Amino acid sequence: MYQVVAVPDTHERLLNLLEEHGAQYRLIDHRPEGRTVIASELRGHSLREAAKCIVLRVTAGKRASRYVLAVVPGNRRVDVEAVKSLFGATSVGFAQREIAERLAGSVSGSVLPFSLHPELALVVDPEVLDVPMLYFNAARLDRSIGLRAEDYARIARPRVAPIALREAPALAA
Repeated sequence: MYQVVAVPDTHERLLNLLEEHGAQYRLIDHRPEGRTVIASELRGHSLREAAKCIVLRVTAGKRASRYVLAVVPGNRRVDVEAVKSLFGATSVGFAQREIAERLAGSVSGSVLPFSLHPELALVVDPEVLDVPMLYFNAARLDRSIGLRAEDYARIARPRVAPIALREAPALAA
């Protein structure tokens, strides 16, 4: 007789991963929201403490493509030119939504800053790790996690590289 074991969804996989590694985190339930600015307001933290996660298609040559999960602070945007340079690519663009959601295991707006798929490379801007707590949707639009940044770095073991656009200094009036 075979025992049928259900494959846990991405949210459950994340919680299991955090528990297995003894991470310090807290769950935050809120109304469904995937936009970083609004989700950060609902969770009650600064944009700088949010992990914005974008799945990119990185192409080298005519046919060699790979997918990269780029994680930047919530108050920044991904610098595609930096990602292009980092991977020695000829082009970088946003992955098609269906592909991004399949690789991330969750809908757009709830992508985790963890790669749980072997075809998804993880690269994180160093500013993401410069806060005590990191906040992100937990593979659900109605639940987020506050996770110690040091626990995130220890568990995710990301490639760390400057991939966020830096804001231009404000001009004096």
